[in-house]
Amino acid sequence: MKHEDTVLAGIAGYVDTLGFVALFGLFTAHVTGNFVLIGAQAGGFAEGALIKLLAFPAFVAGVVLSSFLVRWLPRPLAPSVLYATQTMLLLAFCLMGIQVSPVVDPDDMSVILCGMTGATAMGIQNAHSRLIVRVGVPNTVMTGNVTQAVLDIVDLIGRRCSQEVRQKARGRLSRTLPAVAAFGLGAIAGAVAYREMLFVALLLPVALLAAMTLVAWRRRPPAHSDSAGAVDER
Repeated sequence: MKHEDTVLAGIAGYVDTLGFVALFGLFTAHVTGNFVLIGAQAGGFAEGALIKLLAFPAFVAGVVLSSFLVRWLPRPLAPSVLYATQTMLLLAFCLMGIQVSPVVDPDDMSVILCGMTGATAMGIQNAHSRLIVRVGVPNTVMTGNVTQAVLDIVDLIGRRCSQEVRQKARGRLSRTLPAVAAFGLGAIAGAVAYREMLFVALLLPVALLAAMTLVAWRRRPPAHSDSAGAVDER
């Protein structure tokens, strides 16, 4: 799908920010951020350590589930099934969030389960791009993309870079910059949408993922294809 990573980056920024503002600083798509917040909690500078701690095994569960699905399903079906699974989990995150609202206690078990469901959904998205071989860029964490984009811009403006280097840098920028911009815009949209609609705002990324599921299903290659949906053995 053209611009697939751009759409996914927007979803990641949206869901991650919504989870952060709704669930006491929980990062559903960015496990490293939860480690930082757990450390802050240990020093007495934050609240809700348990929900952040349990988000890690929930995220891992999403990655493991993705791996099993890709390895056991016929390869042409893997992309659409991964999208469908993430869609259902994100919808569950939405419905559980609606049920627990207003969220006032980060240690309430219903709130914790809600956050874990969101982390599992985003674990699937993180694993998707690593399990399915395709041309693209990371779409959930932007640190590497921003670093690469800056390096490529330096190559483009540098006088000593060859035409070949410039061409490769330009090609990478055409993929990384839209993803970075989409993540940033998604983050803003997620915060504003939660302020206005609370967890109902998650219906937007659910709808986008449902559409991506349908597109992936319609574009699936023939069942006998060996290359489609191949597992990345890196």
